Amino acid sequence: MPDPERSPERLSVLVVDDHDVVHWGFRLMLTQQPWVERCLSAHSGRHAVALAVRYRPHVALVDLFIGEESGAEICEQIRAAEPNTRVLLFSGAGEISPQAARAAGASGFAYKDWPARRIASAVRLVGMGRTLFERHDRQGALGLSDRERAVLELMASGSTNPEIAQALHLSKHTVKEHTSAVYRKLGVRNRTEAVQRAQRLGLFV
Repeated sequence: MPDPERSPERLSVLVVDDHDVVHWGFRLMLTQQPWVERCLSAHSGRHAVALAVRYRPHVALVDLFIGEESGAEICEQIRAAEPNTRVLLFSGAGEISPQAARAAGASGFAYKDWPARRIASAVRLVGMGRTLFERHDRQGALGLSDRERAVLELMASGSTNPEIAQALHLSKHTVKEHTSAVYRKLGVRNRTEAVQRAQRLGLFV
């Protein structure tokens, strides 16, 4: 239930990310906005929940990947601890489907490569009760080619490299190159992690 004492004109913002330079950049940008009353920083899910309970921010800007933690899971934890805090997920290394983001309780998704003014606008819109889901082309957002996505989908089905090579009419060496590219672009170390991250990003939706 909305709190009548919480003014939508001056917003309190919580930034959740594991990189100091990101906090510095967002704090610098947000504190210059006349509609921002306070900018808080958290480097982990546990810290974010504690700050959300203590300060009850209007909106939390949560990175999709915070170390080994899932931004979507942190979103769920924040919303459970402080339902009046709305969450805007953001990332520079991937995306999450609107369905998965909404299921986690998020009200929007932003990209780190957006201009500062656009990110600030997204924070304000979500903080004022709006939703913001603008889909990017997944290939463009993740840098995966059509062939690499095909390899990833076959990985998810449990196919071995020789089976992938046969299905896509490629050499085993070429499949290995595509597999290495998928790992690098998703920021993972092996097949299991690649499939798990792709599922978290909503690539198989």
